[in-house]
Amino acid sequence: MTDPSRYVPPKVWTWNNGRSGSPVTSLNRPTAGATHEKELPVGRHPLQLYSLGTPNGQKVTILLEELLALGHPGVEYDAWLIRIGEGDQFGSGFVAVNPNSKIPALVDRSGPDPIRVFESGAILLYLAEKFGAFLPAEPSLRAECLSWLFWQMGSAPYLGGGFGHFYAYAPLKIEYAIDRFAMETKRQLDVLDRRLADSEYIAGSKYTIADMAIWPWYGGLVQGRMYEASEFLSVQDYRHVRRWADAISGRPAVARGRIVNRAFGEPSEQLHERHDASDFDRMT
Repeated sequence: MTDPSRYVPPKVWTWNNGRSGSPVTSLNRPTAGATHEKELPVGRHPLQLYSLGTPNGQKVTILLEELLALGHPGVEYDAWLIRIGEGDQFGSGFVAVNPNSKIPALVDRSGPDPIRVFESGAILLYLAEKFGAFLPAEPSLRAECLSWLFWQMGSAPYLGGGFGHFYAYAPLKIEYAIDRFAMETKRQLDVLDRRLADSEYIAGSKYTIADMAIWPWYGGLVQGRMYEASEFLSVQDYRHVRRWADAISGRPAVARGRIVNRAFGEPSEQLHERHDASDFDRMT
């Protein structure tokens, strides 16, 4: 691997065929499309989710469990495990649902024709509108909720692919990269902390899809579940974010949703696939 202090970008970049020294990025390549033929399974419920219990995946399963807790008809779902470390996201069936080859991806089979939805924020918005829940109807409150939802979509890559990658996963610890993304992560935490000093939830007094989008990333960070970076980032300083994160953690639907499609961590917190509410009972 090139010494980063001596690296000079070439005139034309060429792919090194995944020889980055990092197993996390070994499957990445500079082209899109399927690498192999593999159809996706289809269960018996209207909603078919293909995902992994990462923060992005947790957003959708938390919303689905919250909708089920409210008793909405038609919310039952099958959650199929996509092992991104093994390249499942590059199978032909998954690429047909999400041409960007990222989890989560959803197929709504409740109507005459299947509807595909990809990108976690789009799925949250689609489901909230479909079932009329967790998205305010009043224009100013709706705008606030959507603004924070899209804030998360634009901000979290700096936390995950930026700070998380260079701090926890990159084969070389690069001071400039870690400093740059640590600063941005702390700035984002300060944005949230200032907001939550004046508001019970992200978008106002009501719990919404904005909270469900932001909590798996930033709640997980301040609660010590991400990158073993709590001390490094001084997360104890963000007391309003921690108050909010703890409150959301106490919701039963959140406790269920965060373990669906989880295939890492403590075995007691892994429900690889979810096809019925009774699947949670079989874990105990």
